[in-house]
Amino acid sequence: MRPKGSARLPPERELEERFVLAGGPGGQHVNRTESAVQLRYDVAASEFLPAPVKQRLLRLAGKRADSSGVITIEARSHRSQHRNREDARKRLAELIEQAFHRPTRRIPTRPSRTAKKKRLQGKRHRGKIKQARQKPGKDD
Repeated sequence: MRPKGSARLPPERELEERFVLAGGPGGQHVNRTESAVQLRYDVAASEFLPAPVKQRLLRLAGKRADSSGVITIEARSHRSQHRNREDARKRLAELIEQAFHRPTRRIPTRPSRTAKKKRLQGKRHRGKIKQARQKPGKDD
């Protein structure tokens, strides 16, 4: 069950945006305009994603997700509010895209007999090299 559209963004009604003051370049203008964006997405209450994708998304979000299942993405790298808004939405879409890819399960394997033999021969060889570096003992 994949959502339609290439962006994979949840519907507008499930997203919440807040605009806040951002520091950085921009001169005095930066002190007057709210150009930084805080995009909030309540994953737990979302109807857009299937349950396994929700779990992977919260795991991928890490510290951006709080205990109630809300992901907050902050974008403040651009001077304009519009570009920061696009950046935040793009980052959320990329996170959701990653969550849709189910990780492949690792099948544990054992090293072959020749691989074990080669590894032990290498260890013996290194040991002989190191032994040759030592000072001669009383018997030598």
